[in-house]
Amino acid sequence: MEVWPGNPYPLGATYDGTGTNFAIFSSVADSIELCLIDDELNEERIRLEEVDAFVWHCYIPGIRPGQRYGYRISGPFDLENGHRCDPTKILLDPYAKAIDGQIDNHQANFSYDFNHPDQRHEEDSLGHTMLSVVINPYFDWGHDRPPAHEYHESIIYEAHLKGMTMTHPDIPEELRGTYMGMAHPAMVSYLKELGITALELMPIHQFVNDTSLIDKGLSNYWGYNTIGFFAPQNTYSASGSRGEQVDEFKSMVKAYHEADIEIILDVVYNHTAEGNHMGPTLSFRGIDNASYYRLVPEDKASYFDTTGTGNSLNMRSPHSLQLIMDSLRYWIQDMHVDGFRFDLASTLARELHEVDKLSSFFEIIQQDPIISQVKLIAEPWDIGENGYNVGEFPPLWTEWNGKYRDTIRDFWRGEPSTLSEFASRISGSSDLYEHSGRRPFASINFVTAHDGFTMRDLVTYNEKHNEANGENSMDGESHNRSWNTGVEGPTTDEAIRELRIRQIKNFFTTLLISQGVPMISHGDEIGRTQGGNNNTYAQDNEISWMNWDLDDEALRILDFARAIIHFRRAHPTLRRRRFFQGSPFHGGTSERGDILWLRHDGEQMQDEDWDTWFARSVMLWLNGSAIQEPGVRGEKVLDDDLLIVFNASDEDLTFSIPQTHLTRPWLPSFSTAQDSDLPVQLLPGESFVVPQRSVLIFVRPLAIESDADNASIAAKTATLPLSTGGITDNLANTQSFHSK
Repeated sequence: MEVWPGNPYPLGATYDGTGTNFAIFSSVADSIELCLIDDELNEERIRLEEVDAFVWHCYIPGIRPGQRYGYRISGPFDLENGHRCDPTKILLDPYAKAIDGQIDNHQANFSYDFNHPDQRHEEDSLGHTMLSVVINPYFDWGHDRPPAHEYHESIIYEAHLKGMTMTHPDIPEELRGTYMGMAHPAMVSYLKELGITALELMPIHQFVNDTSLIDKGLSNYWGYNTIGFFAPQNTYSASGSRGEQVDEFKSMVKAYHEADIEIILDVVYNHTAEGNHMGPTLSFRGIDNASYYRLVPEDKASYFDTTGTGNSLNMRSPHSLQLIMDSLRYWIQDMHVDGFRFDLASTLARELHEVDKLSSFFEIIQQDPIISQVKLIAEPWDIGENGYNVGEFPPLWTEWNGKYRDTIRDFWRGEPSTLSEFASRISGSSDLYEHSGRRPFASINFVTAHDGFTMRDLVTYNEKHNEANGENSMDGESHNRSWNTGVEGPTTDEAIRELRIRQIKNFFTTLLISQGVPMISHGDEIGRTQGGNNNTYAQDNEISWMNWDLDDEALRILDFARAIIHFRRAHPTLRRRRFFQGSPFHGGTSERGDILWLRHDGEQMQDEDWDTWFARSVMLWLNGSAIQEPGVRGEKVLDDDLLIVFNASDEDLTFSIPQTHLTRPWLPSFSTAQDSDLPVQLLPGESFVVPQRSVLIFVRPLAIESDADNASIAAKTATLPLSTGGITDNLANTQSFHSK
């Protein structure tokens, strides 16, 4: 075979239409062999002779897309100095754009003897491990353009690609659980009609099925076990794993962009699937262990672990940083994704032991002209020392607001002394983000996510029920801040079932009227349950999959979720780009007059009202004519006035419309309670009853000039039903769903 010197950049396998350039980094290798593998696992080894700055490379004419390959690295196996080279293991290219096959739970993948861990095991791993694949980089993107929704306009939907599509009746069986299933018009139109602006996919980087789960007959469903940071997961491909997964992923992105929906990837750059010192040798470990992983300084045979998975990537190494940056740019430029959610992002910011806001990782992200312009979302914690960093990331970043989640759950389950923090969280968490120059949209607000209870289970279970995981329910979080509404698990009691639906609506309403960016966990909008399992990482089955056989309760929740999502999108005062002026406390107003916090009697909240331990109700008035911030094109932004009434107590309460100099009526728009009995309009000073554990929203339309206009508006809205369980007739897409 003819072999040319090739180039040291770009790293990975790069097909140019004539042949393929191969380049791999290793600072410790004595020699490297490129291994070309055919369908019968016959291996042709090519010794790499060219080395530039520790990058070994060659160019081979005639090597085309679909060619499988791997590397064998000869070098030191010196545990005391952190080196684990082993030429008996065929290694994945860290820059592989596609990966074929799966990992066997076989002794050959390990460099030590299972029976004698202190002894080497040098069985060849070919045939028991994954192989890298040369891909065709060319794709017809047509006129694809990123939707580019501003943060404050965004509504994020976190979803598992397989779980969303496995039981959908309108998706052909052969496409379920795949990129093409996710790209099917039935799925795209469902999410479009729901009203979300961004689809955040749980990990689709190539991941490994843990050997410990294989032994239990389970699998790594969530995918937080990455081995290929450039390769789409091959099991999600409907047509093959010799590069077809790349084209399918691109087709999926293109379909969502055509629907004006962004694609955000949940990425796991904090660790790899090779695990701790007892893990397999699949790629990084055998290539340059000490460069890619953080080792314990006093014991370089061991790994420094702040992720709970056995290892952490070495963020002090320029080669690890380059790997991450090259990966991010690849997914933006070649795969057209619109942003990233970084799993356990605190680990990425650790220079030594502390999380450092000035770390190299943040610096290179900040200066990169491509990566810095997409959505960057941090999970701002890990399990290491001082790992909880909500509110502490740099200005370029947004964050999963764990304090928002905890506070909203506590408020609606009736915990005392939560009212003041509840007010802070729904008004944008300025106490967390304003000090660093960030805006309300730095807060990614969520009540539930993939990790933990679904929203349905949050109101159905007090305790986790993780028996199916095979760990005696010892896994998963025990402090869920949930409330089962009186009975643990499913019940036939109609009053409890109705209260659970009301609580779900309360969560949805609170989430969608809060300042910041709302994130919805997939299936919450149809009342998805996991049977009380709050850690379904290993449940690739009906426990985790969406159930698309929607009963009446599911349809009621879906209709309400659609309505409140579209209500948010219609009202810019709910998605401000700047914080409210002044504190929401100390009199309950702001100097600008854009927000007002009120007691049940319509008077302003005072300090002692916030401090009352039993206070579980409040009115929030938002002045739509006092937004006083320009739109993105400089236009003046105005909105209707909104009056939002929260009653988290266990009794009905009487509230009064606040007295103002304006005589325009307030029009009831939403109620989370089925038994709300309200007139078609309410005037200042008039009273109304808010049922226990419910939310009411009133709208006072903008710029009504006269009493005649008041009467006209009242007449037009008198025939519109109050949004309690279904979308009102004036909201789009309702009938199209119910006719299916």
